[in-house]
Order: sequence, then structure tokens, then C-alpha cells
Amino acid sequence: MADHLFDHVRPYLDRSLEDRIAYFRAPRWIGHQGAKQVLERLNELLARPPALRTRGLMLVGPYANGKTMIAERFAVAHLKASGSQRVWVVQTREGAGLAHFYGSILRALRAPTGNSRDVGRKAEQVDHLLDRLQPRILIFDEFHNALRGRSRDVEAVLAFLRRIGRQFDISPILIGEVAVYDFINATDEMASRFELLAAPRWRYDEEFLALLDSLEGALPLARRSDLSEEKLAREIFRLSEGLIGEIVAIVTTAAVAAARSGAERITKTSIDELDYVPVSRRRGARQRDGLL
Repeated sequence: MADHLFDHVRPYLDRSLEDRIAYFRAPRWIGHQGAKQVLERLNELLARPPALRTRGLMLVGPYANGKTMIAERFAVAHLKASGSQRVWVVQTREGAGLAHFYGSILRALRAPTGNSRDVGRKAEQVDHLLDRLQPRILIFDEFHNALRGRSRDVEAVLAFLRRIGRQFDISPILIGEVAVYDFINATDEMASRFELLAAPRWRYDEEFLALLDSLEGALPLARRSDLSEEKLAREIFRLSEGLIGEIVAIVTTAAVAAARSGAERITKTSIDELDYVPVSRRRGARQRDGLL
């Protein structure tokens, strides 16, 4: 009967093993309550009236916790719904300095960047593109990368964020780790421009158990695994350290193993057999010792 699976997932049980494994590993949207709240706030910001002093948002939390996926889903959904691109995602490049920052924006706007280190020229090119494309929202993913340079460069980046609101009516969205929160709140002036949307680590609670139930329904295994059962759920939580990217990786890896073995369900024993090392312990893991 496979009534533990979502209706659209159940037909995959009749597919080949290779097709099922590809489905297990495919990126998937996980619409948990926190993600839905962030999307709702982003849509409200997109629908705001014009303003001379725009407000932005900070989506802050640890790595591997779904922040980028939320931003990309928002941008893609808007493009599909409107047909015109008013939301752009900037992958903030590694490396300090304004040249790297402006290069990130130019790459996101699909403009040639060249090898020039002329910051003034890049700034003019960015302004020209913003005036022509008229984005409503610029999302800066991994924004903490822009905060690792000299203090004068960091201040110039923050001045840019203030200016694009006044000059181009753009709301900036800053995605990153806690350093983003610290820099924005270092002055009252910047703090007044950005609202915090937190993406903290998951806690072991009913929402986490509901997430496991949702994952179980989305992975086409023939037998019920009862991922939210106490012992199994506790072990997944311990190994994931509350990071949604790790939660999905653990469950997906276990599902692939269950399909290949013919067991068709995930158990605590099968989780243990993965020998999965939590992120915080990988630096000193015995696997590393074997590389020396």
C-alpha cells in the first residue's frame, strides 16, 4: 500500500533502482514552517511601495541550514510568476576588497567582468546595469565574504547598500553567518535599515519530528521507516547537529543504502552502519588520520 509516501512519490516504487536512487539524491524543496515564514516576508518586501530609504533583510544562521535554497526558490518563483526579473541573486565572491564585491554583482547580472582591478570603472558599470535592469531586490548570498577586507572597503560596501536604496529603490537581502548580524548592528544607522530573519539550528522538538515525517514521505522506500520514532530521530538529530543540510544528507544516504540492500526501510542500525561523522568532528576524524 505504501501509504507512508506522498501521492506523487508512490509511483516511483515501480521505477528501476537507478531511477529511484537518482530521485533520492535530487535536490528537493523542504517547505518547513520557518522557510515559509521567510518566503512570506520576502514576498511582502517585493510588493512594497517605492521608497527613498528602503529597508532590507538579513537571513542569518549557520552553514548548511537551507538559507541559499530559500533565496533561490524565492527568486525562481518570482521569475516564473512575473515573467520579468526583478529579483537577482548575487553569489558574493571569496576575497577581500571592492573589486571582488563589484565583480560578484557584475557576474550575477550576467555582465562581462574582465580582469580589470579598476574599482571606479566596475562601480560605474554596476550603476549602469542597475539603472537599466531596475531590480527590486538584490540578494547577496554568503555576504560574510564581503566583510573580511580592510575596514575602509567594508565601509564602502555598507555605503553601497545604503545608496542603492536611495538611488535605485532596491531592497538588499543579506544572507550569511553571524558576522553579517554583527557588522550590520555595529551602528544604529545600519541596524535601522535591516530586519533580522533568523535561520538557527533545529531543536529536537515537534517541528523536527514533522520534518522527518515529511522526508520519509518524500523518499520512495517500500516499507515504513518511522523516522520520527524516538531512538531513530534522536540519532539523526545527534549526527546532524541540527543542520537541515546534514539532516537531509543523512536520511538520503540511508535511503539509498536501504534501496540497494533490499531492506526498503531505514532503521537505527542502518544509520549506525553509515559511520556518519558530524561536521564538528570531521577535522579530527579517524578518516583524516588515514590520509596522512
